[in-house]
Amino acid sequence: MTSLFNSSQEIVFVLHGLNVTQTNRHIYFVFILILYLFIIFMNLTLIFIIVLEKMLHDPMYLFICNLCINGIIGASSFYPKILYDFLFDSHLITYIGCMTQIFVIFLYVYCEFTNLSVMAYDRYVAICKPLHYHSMMTIRKAWTLLFLTWLLSWFVCSIGCVLLARLPLCGVDIDKLYCSSWAVVKLSCVDTTLNNLYGLILMISHFSQVILILISYVNIIKASLRSRVQRRKFMQTCLPHLITLVNFTISLLFDVIYSRFGSNTSLLALRNIMAVEFLVLPPLLNPITYGMNLSQIRNIVKEMFNRKVADLS
Repeated sequence: MTSLFNSSQEIVFVLHGLNVTQTNRHIYFVFILILYLFIIFMNLTLIFIIVLEKMLHDPMYLFICNLCINGIIGASSFYPKILYDFLFDSHLITYIGCMTQIFVIFLYVYCEFTNLSVMAYDRYVAICKPLHYHSMMTIRKAWTLLFLTWLLSWFVCSIGCVLLARLPLCGVDIDKLYCSSWAVVKLSCVDTTLNNLYGLILMISHFSQVILILISYVNIIKASLRSRVQRRKFMQTCLPHLITLVNFTISLLFDVIYSRFGSNTSLLALRNIMAVEFLVLPPLLNPITYGMNLSQIRNIVKEMFNRKVADLS
């Protein structure tokens, strides 16, 4: 079957996730805008604290900083478009806009998993091999791992988008609040085996990363039981990482399962919540989780707050 659109036509997708009244639309807009600004503020605050404080220029804090940067990217792939839709009552997105959104969401997801894997390795070396930590995990090595994280993520996402862009389309209706790869694949007029296979490879890759992280944490927990110092280090530095991993994995799993096996006749609110959870919760919770659990960051925030209060009084 050939595409319904010729090469000279600009494809515009219709998003069917929104179904609110005129009054509720402005209420949702204000609430989502406040939430988005809060996410940006929290993540930027943590980034600036880590960048400006020399005592935090360690590999672990560099990886946390990268996690916050990626959180801003993930949030920015979703919030600006949904805010525009609420403000102007628009449900349309161009083909280029849709592909851009898919690429950025792809990048966010793959970078998040890869960064969490690198953080698990960092914590494994810090707790299981503390005497060798500073020789095995130098600042230079941390920057190299971050560079490879972004390079690999860009490469993987580029392949996914190229495979998606080659598909001729026979429809424009997307039953979501945003553009997703699987939603566009379902609109294709031709066989999508190659896309499905690539998606399966990515899912296996993410699953393997989670398994490796869990294996590293089994060893970390064993090492932590040997001394009170190690247990304290585990609670302060590893527990936030585990919370972040579980939060992101479950949120993404909800979206993947529901996108592929969920019913279009089910409750719209439930569909929307499950579709956006991985884009909303991790960027919101990550800076709060790390800011509250890591004593060095918490103490710096308290010191900054006290200094501001003293200046105002």
